[in-house]
Amino acid sequence: MKDRELWKEIYQKYARRMLTVCMRYAPGREQAEDMMHDGFMQVFRSLDKFTDRGEGSLRAWMERVMINTCLQHLRKKDLLKNSSLVEEEKEPAVDGSLEAAAERVPGTVLRSFIQQLPPGYRAVFSLYVFEGMNHKEIARELNIKEKTSSSQLYRAKCLLASQIKEYERKQQ
Repeated sequence: MKDRELWKEIYQKYARRMLTVCMRYAPGREQAEDMMHDGFMQVFRSLDKFTDRGEGSLRAWMERVMINTCLQHLRKKDLLKNSSLVEEEKEPAVDGSLEAAAERVPGTVLRSFIQQLPPGYRAVFSLYVFEGMNHKEIARELNIKEKTSSSQLYRAKCLLASQIKEYERKQQ
């Protein structure tokens, strides 16, 4: 019974944060919740393997488990390799203004734009932007080539730039 109480406490303390992590990789809330629940099951099965390294180490370890769970979901459905390609001629130029434009868009809108990205683009974008991985690490994690990682990040940024531009146009 003691384990269940510990699990409940961990879940209540970290569920919101872990859902946020899963939302980065899932196309919608329902899928993110499924991924999060599977992630928590993995966390609880592996809790004995966790090594406490001080403040924040449990959360960091759990985030890594959640990311791995999300990527497993995407791999199972072969979504990482089947990302739709963006037409070359439709790609707007991405420059330093993307970050500035993104700051003008409400967070909820920006998150929905990220969720609308094709799965491979979304995974690469999330690993690069939120997890701070480089293309070599992403390639190894997703079992793709470095050039593919770089290309998918560029295309994700192009799609986001288009969405942001359209959003700003509609707000005027």
